[in-house]
Amino acid sequence: MAPDIPVVIYPPAPDGGRRVRVGDRFVGMAYTVLDVVEFLRRAGPEALDSLEEADVVGAGWVEWRGAGPREWPR
Repeated sequence: MAPDIPVVIYPPAPDGGRRVRVGDRFVGMAYTVLDVVEFLRRAGPEALDSLEEADVVGAGWVEWRGAGPREWPR
């Protein structure tokens, strides 16, 4: 289920982390897709409690800026 609020994953920082925004709030710095999943579970509605990595990687409702979901430089 897609949330009703925008989800944006920003380009990688020099350390490889990517800022995660849910709605108008920055919810953390992700270093893997699993980090993104956990941030969404915590920030989103109960419907996202069962969210998995594949749900985020293939989701059209997640905006990946500057790099795709498989790009986590370190």
